[in-house]
Amino acid sequence: MATHRAAILPTKGALFTIQARPTPPPSPGELLIAVKSIALNPADIIMRNTGLFIPSYPTVTGFDMAGLVLEVGEDVPSAFKPGTRVAAYSASAWKGCNPDYGAFQEICLVPWQHAAILPQGISWHHAATLPVAVQVPLSAWDAMGIPRTGKDTASGIEKREALLIWGASSSVGTMGVQTARILRVDPSSFIAAVYAVAGAENLNYVRSLGADRVFDYKDPCVVDAIISAARQDGLVIKHCFLATGDLASCQAVLRGFIAKTKTAKIASAPPVPSDAEVIEGLETIFVMPSNAEEERLEQFRSWMTWLSENIEKGTIRPSPEPKVVGKGLEAINEGLDELALGVSCTKLVVEVSW
Repeated sequence: MATHRAAILPTKGALFTIQARPTPPPSPGELLIAVKSIALNPADIIMRNTGLFIPSYPTVTGFDMAGLVLEVGEDVPSAFKPGTRVAAYSASAWKGCNPDYGAFQEICLVPWQHAAILPQGISWHHAATLPVAVQVPLSAWDAMGIPRTGKDTASGIEKREALLIWGASSSVGTMGVQTARILRVDPSSFIAAVYAVAGAENLNYVRSLGADRVFDYKDPCVVDAIISAARQDGLVIKHCFLATGDLASCQAVLRGFIAKTKTAKIASAPPVPSDAEVIEGLETIFVMPSNAEEERLEQFRSWMTWLSENIEKGTIRPSPEPKVVGKGLEAINEGLDELALGVSCTKLVVEVSW
């Protein structure tokens, strides 16, 4: 039986250990991927330390990966064939943390809907940063009912809203800015401007991704500054994507316009605190893919198709820049420890094989 190396999580709170495990064949609708690079996410730390989503051990975790298709199962579209370069989002969390589906290994199973076909010009490390970073803001727009562009050809749309991204220098935040920029330039979208909140050292970078106004989250008057800017621009703010940061501050901004907008929505990447303030007319939505298999696969098919098309056209670029923390699966523990200390405007990646 063929085997490959994997970073095994033996129990809650333990370090990953490198072991050989059997290489599974792809089932119908699945790809078998040779993993070239993996990107690290805060959720990886939470799963390692707390056992979130993990019903039994040992297991293999990890979300973001890029690699080559080795084999395809039945009922997979012809565009996916052995040798195809893909970026993929692990299905482990929806497969009971079955170790065959975790990204932290040399070979991994992925539903084809979770994979995006890559152009030749993109590196493995840049590609590995994309799946989670793109999925989260796109699912935020979907959850808040913001059309993702090109779906409505009606003319004469009144562009009167500024779309706010809080935590814009995080990986999902930077992609939030890029996807929001695409909405802003679409004549069928009601988004007129992209406002972003980030650290002072990253303001220029976030601006380069397409933000029209960028605010320092450490400014004690940041809420008032955002509200004042929107009023000066003749705009309202009724949708906010909280990539990371302070929910109460987002609520305070939207509260400044609720008398005019009547309703407002926040899509939150972090879980919504149980003691979060309830504000009439303001809905806060925790952004998560569906738990229903058929619905989730259709969501991912849509998100990954969007990713493939836009990375090919150059309308988005990988962001922020990756930093390689090591070569080989052995580097995962060290990389997660570095991530836990806090990184800004950087995506940590591990070179699995080359």
